Amino acid sequence: MNRRPLVIAAATVGVLATAAIALPNLPPNPLTDTINDRVYKEKGMRFATAADAPTRGELSWVLPDWVPKDATAVRIKARTGGEARLLRFTLGATPLDGPQCPAGTAKKPSGRELAAKWWPAGTQEEERPECRDYYQYQVTVRGKEVYAWTDGTPSPGAKVRGGIPVQQASRSAR
Repeated sequence: MNRRPLVIAAATVGVLATAAIALPNLPPNPLTDTINDRVYKEKGMRFATAADAPTRGELSWVLPDWVPKDATAVRIKARTGGEARLLRFTLGATPLDGPQCPAGTAKKPSGRELAAKWWPAGTQEEERPECRDYYQYQVTVRGKEVYAWTDGTPSPGAKVRGGIPVQQASRSAR
């Protein structure tokens, strides 16, 4: 009996299983970035301060207006095929004025679609809706750390012009 095909098949399965487990856990690099983008349909960005984040261009990296301008250690993870985003930042001297929904009643989002190593466990009980941007975010504040996510649920009263959120369209024109 020829065992060579079985050994090759077992080795191939082992390599693929190891890659599937190891690649998502490697630090960002061109290989993992490409895999995250093409396979997992996710991208991530880091900014030292909120001022370093773009105010126009690819909307995934434009921060919502309610993020204080002196926030630091900003991290964003976004779904490349939709509006889902995770956002994390550290508050500076300017306090977060609290999650708010001034334009109406917040809708219950479908659930967080993304995960990240830097996202803490057990935030569901602390999440409060924030609706001052086009997208409704669920926000958790733990000390100076702020964690927010959106699944793309529009905020109550949000408007769209040409498929782009009105607030974001005005930002990208700057």
